[in-house]
Amino acid sequence: MARYILRRCLTMIWTLAVVSALVFIIVNLPPGDILSNRINELMASGESSSVARAKFLAAQYALDEPIWKQYLIWLGAWPGPLGFEGLLQGNLGWSFELDRPVSDIVLDAMWMTIVLNLTTIIFVYLVALPLGALAAVRANTLIDYLATFIGYIGLATPNFLLALVLYSKGSEWFGLPVGGMMSREFAGAPMSLDKLADIAAHMVVPVIVIGTSGMAAMVRRLRANLLDELGKPYVVTAAAKGLSPTRAVIKYPLRMALNPFVSDLGNMLPQLVSGSVLVSVVMGLQTIGPILLQSLKSQDYFLSGFILLFVSALTLVGMLISDILLALLDPRIRFAGRGK
Repeated sequence: MARYILRRCLTMIWTLAVVSALVFIIVNLPPGDILSNRINELMASGESSSVARAKFLAAQYALDEPIWKQYLIWLGAWPGPLGFEGLLQGNLGWSFELDRPVSDIVLDAMWMTIVLNLTTIIFVYLVALPLGALAAVRANTLIDYLATFIGYIGLATPNFLLALVLYSKGSEWFGLPVGGMMSREFAGAPMSLDKLADIAAHMVVPVIVIGTSGMAAMVRRLRANLLDELGKPYVVTAAAKGLSPTRAVIKYPLRMALNPFVSDLGNMLPQLVSGSVLVSVVMGLQTIGPILLQSLKSQDYFLSGFILLFVSALTLVGMLISDILLALLDPRIRFAGRGK
């Protein structure tokens, strides 16, 4: 098992390196950038001191170098004007639009994004697992029809529409705080039990909004997988030998049906981050989505490049976790290919 995990970690490292190159190329594809546009505007207005400042930043971050060298300097694998100062050394770059280091802008938003998405994943699995299993075991009953109805509603309702409804009526209907990730009095305050409880209360509505569609899809998928397993001969044989109905379902069929259920974890993280951008804008959430949207619009490519790389890293971490869980769930996966 340790060798399997090490092999997957090595694969993840070189994959992230390739993704970083693709991200840097993509964010540089549109002609021009925010700094060049600003220099042209300042030169047209005659503000010589501001032009000198902008040109200094361009030289400091090697924006006058070929793109391959810019990438290596950004990564920290090639010495720039300040030596080795890139992602590998902890320097995330400079936001030319906000005139601040990228690390100062994204640090709090990154933690909020991670906490929100991990909580959403826990919500999705806690609801979808029992509901999908019950729908399969009690097929064509009221429970199955109710799970099917929830699945259809969850898949058919856009997240941003649900966010708009709950943003305007959530506090009135449920008495929960809606909008933002915490109350104003806790903004900038050190972490405490009161602040943690306030953040947890603010997260209830966003978690439901963001996780509804994923939960609905997983309920339908688990129901279909488990129904297929329950119809196989080994389940009939286990029941004929006197195995209790609960053990006959949990011991093998549910375990086999969970394989695609667990593998979805790797795809869920990027889907939640990308799918929550509009929700974050509507509900005023201090996550990384609105920052990414604004940085892409303004061509602030150090900021947008790091956020895209961060989302890619989340995807790879999610895939690593799902692969490890699958290997624990089904030993055939980690032993596949041996001896060939």
